[in-house]
Amino acid sequence: MLVPGASSQALAAALASELGESLAAVEYDTFPDGETLAAVPGFDADTATIVASTASNDAYIELLQLQDAVREAGAREVTTVIPYMGYARQDKAFEVGHPISARAVARAVSTTTDRVVLVNPHEDAIADFFDVPVEIVDAAGRLAEPLPELHDPLFLSPDSGAIDIANTVRDAYGDGETDYFEKVRKSGTEVEITPSETDFDGRDVVITDDIIATGSTMSEAVAVLTEGGANRVFCATVHPLLARNARTKLCRAGIERVVGTDTIEREVSAVSVAPAVADVLER
Repeated sequence: MLVPGASSQALAAALASELGESLAAVEYDTFPDGETLAAVPGFDADTATIVASTASNDAYIELLQLQDAVREAGAREVTTVIPYMGYARQDKAFEVGHPISARAVARAVSTTTDRVVLVNPHEDAIADFFDVPVEIVDAAGRLAEPLPELHDPLFLSPDSGAIDIANTVRDAYGDGETDYFEKVRKSGTEVEITPSETDFDGRDVVITDDIIATGSTMSEAVAVLTEGGANRVFCATVHPLLARNARTKLCRAGIERVVGTDTIEREVSAVSVAPAVADVLER
């Protein structure tokens, strides 16, 4: 039985359809003192697959409650699908006395599940923080589907570390070149982008990344491309977090369109990762 977190209801429904499984009735509530409650009244299955992105602290508490709730209801086997894992970028201590937050939340999740499935974590090494088996889904290829017909396409990643995503989207699209920008981060919200050596004048460009958070990196890249003569510029991201004024930044920079998946359910979520996740769950 599929058990949806509050922020992953559409994805859980799509995944239930892919797998031919039923969808649990879940109740979400918040008490006057701010404490949350996630419950599964009527749950009566031997196995549970919880689908819950953790883009907030409350979402993590909700996930832990759902895992505990299905165990309490008699589930013998629990699989936890985390489409978007919050804190994944805090995978090391920034200085002495700081936590490795990704490890802390991974250990907490591990206490009441048997298996974890992650979709494009920021670093694959995140899997090592869990105390249960972890499988990683690469859903980047799904981003090619909503793209329009492109003229002489160029798929760019904001830095060398994300070039694999650019290659995956390009391969799924079936045409084009790939390259990356040189990026220097000046602060948590300020980056400096240096154009690649690839000629993008008159071409359609797709900037790909695993996540768009504040939009600072993407908007700077878009501005460089539009000012340099690119024809149309698109952003394709697995995790469209789009925090704060990210959408405004991208629009002001001259973006044609942002496309994302439903790992984080936003209005730009043009394609579902459900088929890719279902492939892993059915192995």
